[in-house]
Amino acid sequence: MTSPPCATLAVVNISCYKFVGLDDLPALQTRLAAQCEALQIKGTILLATEGINLFLAGSRGAIDAIMATLRADARLADLCPKESLSATQPFKRLKVKIKREIITLNRPQIRPEAGRAPAVTPERLRAWLDAGCDDEGRPVVLLDTRNAFERDLGSFADCVDFRIGKFSEFAPAVEEHAADFAGQTVVTFCTGGIRCEKAALLMQDCGIEHVYQLEGGILKYFEQVGAAHYQGGCFVFDEREVLGSDLRPSEGAIAPPAAPQHR
Repeated sequence: MTSPPCATLAVVNISCYKFVGLDDLPALQTRLAAQCEALQIKGTILLATEGINLFLAGSRGAIDAIMATLRADARLADLCPKESLSATQPFKRLKVKIKREIITLNRPQIRPEAGRAPAVTPERLRAWLDAGCDDEGRPVVLLDTRNAFERDLGSFADCVDFRIGKFSEFAPAVEEHAADFAGQTVVTFCTGGIRCEKAALLMQDCGIEHVYQLEGGILKYFEQVGAAHYQGGCFVFDEREVLGSDLRPSEGAIAPPAAPQHR
């Protein structure tokens, strides 16, 4: 899966999301699909009344152009994508879809667009893990909100995971195990942060007092901190399959069985 040493990393891969009220979904779908097609961008854009979630790849100029279009919409002006480079296009086609949720939790009372849970930066999380506790001396528990196969390809050392097969299974698992986290600081994490936006709010809703989400997810942690306290790679939902802490495809990555598009 690694590119040859002489390969030019000319393809820019971006991922970002925002929970924000959107009420013009069909028009937005048409406009974004048309511009991506014109720019020869491939990937996926998910739209819902709760926000936008996108994973796109194209040339530097094309990606800059689509981001300029998105940010021209006042609702999306602060989009801040995570980037990585590749030698080839990791997506086969473009999909722009309207969904009920941009990430499926099946708990309608959890609404990140109305306010998010506290976040911890990658640098601060590393400091906590180095110290073995948070700033108040509480033990820190890392909770992987991803699917079981993703966790098995790489994760933080000694993290907790519920062995779920899809994100909609996360809520009942948390509701069953909420008491296990009493007196601890829980940091939820996922690939790019979107699952944790809902996961952290759900845990607060379950009465767990000290909950944070890892800002920007594993990919931002790799970008800012590297592999500290992390073992293995990070699964991504495109043909690169697994990225290492250098944000490049991992040597010998093995594609898992077909899985739902949850990030």
